[in-house]
Amino acid sequence: MERFENWPLLASIDSPEALKRLPEAELSALAGEIRSYLTYRVGQNGGHLSSNLGAVELTMAIHRVFDTPSDHVIFDVGHQSYTHKLLTGRGEHFDTLRTPGGLSGFPKREESAHDAFGTGHSSTAISAAVGMAEADALSGKECWTVAVVGDGALTGGLSYEGLNNVRNDLRLVIIINENEMSISPNTGRLAGQLSRMRASRSYLRIKEIASATLRKIPLIGKPIYKVLRRIKRHIKHWFYRENRFEYMGIRYMGPIDGNDTVAVETMLRRAKRRNSALILHLKTTKGKGYAPAEADASTYHSLLPAGRSTPAESFSQTMGHALCDLARENERLLAITAAMCDGTGLGAFAKQCPSRFFDVGIAEGHAVTFAAGLSAGGYHPVFAVYSSFLQRAVDNLIHDAALQQLPLTLCIDRAGFNAADGPTHHGVFDVALLSALPDVQIFTPVTKAGLRRSLSLAVEAQGITALRYPSGEPCEQILSAFYPDGEGAEIGVRTFESGPDPKLTVITHGRIAAEALSAAEALAKEGTFVRILLCEYIAPYDKLADELLPLVCGEGVLFLEEEIRQGGFGMHLQDALLQKGLALPTKIMAAKSGFVTPASGETPLAAAGLDAAHIEKTLRHMAQKKENEYVKG
Repeated sequence: MERFENWPLLASIDSPEALKRLPEAELSALAGEIRSYLTYRVGQNGGHLSSNLGAVELTMAIHRVFDTPSDHVIFDVGHQSYTHKLLTGRGEHFDTLRTPGGLSGFPKREESAHDAFGTGHSSTAISAAVGMAEADALSGKECWTVAVVGDGALTGGLSYEGLNNVRNDLRLVIIINENEMSISPNTGRLAGQLSRMRASRSYLRIKEIASATLRKIPLIGKPIYKVLRRIKRHIKHWFYRENRFEYMGIRYMGPIDGNDTVAVETMLRRAKRRNSALILHLKTTKGKGYAPAEADASTYHSLLPAGRSTPAESFSQTMGHALCDLARENERLLAITAAMCDGTGLGAFAKQCPSRFFDVGIAEGHAVTFAAGLSAGGYHPVFAVYSSFLQRAVDNLIHDAALQQLPLTLCIDRAGFNAADGPTHHGVFDVALLSALPDVQIFTPVTKAGLRRSLSLAVEAQGITALRYPSGEPCEQILSAFYPDGEGAEIGVRTFESGPDPKLTVITHGRIAAEALSAAEALAKEGTFVRILLCEYIAPYDKLADELLPLVCGEGVLFLEEEIRQGGFGMHLQDALLQKGLALPTKIMAAKSGFVTPASGETPLAAAGLDAAHIEKTLRHMAQKKENEYVKG
């Protein structure tokens, strides 16, 4: 349980009601304590720092004006929700942030009634908020829905699909938190003065009285009001240039200083009085209050837990460097990222080949269709993307790439379970999604050299090719067991035997092979030996089955994968092997669910039933022929 001796004011705020009772004069001190605490706690646990430090005041203002959970607050992505969690009764458990069984790093409906909607991927909040506001309207409820949207989320097309569906009579406030990308290009003292004037209480009150008075004048009042409003818009656009939101017919307020609690609170109260949908544009400073984060918001966007060091060279970085090497020889190679240049290892490529590098923003679906267009134009695009983010582009893969048999390569990062970020970021669906595509090739390297060889094959192939690899570095246990004499030059199947005359065969791919090795070691002490076949590629499955069939031995086969079972590696490979004459009993071990949430002290693999202990138990039952689901081929 967290102790707040160093943050006494924060310790006194255990609910939004307590925050509302806090005198206005103490708001600045509370914001300072929240920043101090977040810097400390995120430094210990890891997590998103810069964006949360910038959103302290706006979150305080929201909770002073609105009444959650009856009113709904939705944070886009959730990178800005830590202050929200602190102010809604979760402070005493905040030391469990991003740990098994602890608080999620993202809003989560099961965690608190104050978390109206779960958000781990970007650009979803506006659509969800419009839906919740419409639901309240249908139910006759007088609740408000507030969406807090970072400016980066507006690079995602889904945000505009949501905006297109906003009705003016909804009780909806969309807060655009501009902390990096310039949405409204207004500059200079006059523009700043206009923004401050528009946010002032006196201006807002005078505007309200003047509007009401004009519209009450018989016959000529409403026409005069419309003309004056049109003139005002022309003047405002002259100073501010175009405002995309007002052109969409949505009322707009701002921009104002989002790090001024009183100013934001004033505007939010004004928004409530309007009793209609609107957009409030705030400008905040990422990393505010912590000098290193203000100076380098990107580096402090997401921190590792204390004591955990950055890998010397991760799989992501190996891929990026390998792509740079290939690009020197092949001018047709292009690289694409969806706002994750550094995260996916493409930083080096962006510097080496700036004209051949494309950051399309948070728009994974567009990235795939854009890649298909590049491919149709004679180039070979490589789209580097997290596994869980690729889910957003399934239709684009099917309709725009696979159907037209266009060559493109997917470098799928963060494959498998990702403990700290939780279910929103588990990369356990991509194999099943990709395996459904005709003629797809899927590589599953577990070494840096294997990744390089796989990439060189992928960029020369026809159709869709994919490389999937986990975060971090290669596993030493896997390297020593499967590559004791080096890696060789071919991509294929690697073999390990725990002893003579193996009784069972395990067929697997990826880092879960380390769990299989641990299980085999435990069984070997009992005299039960296992052959483990590690696949460096998994599709096409027919080709893999031909390579595996002579290597299968013993009395049964276990297919082991760190993904969902339905439509995945085990099911496809089992079918291919049975059609080629495999006569041994088989069993598939895969994730019980793609939405795995570990308990305290538990790993995601254990929660999914895929750690060494579960594998050992399954293999023992197979050896003893006691497993009910052990199916005859």
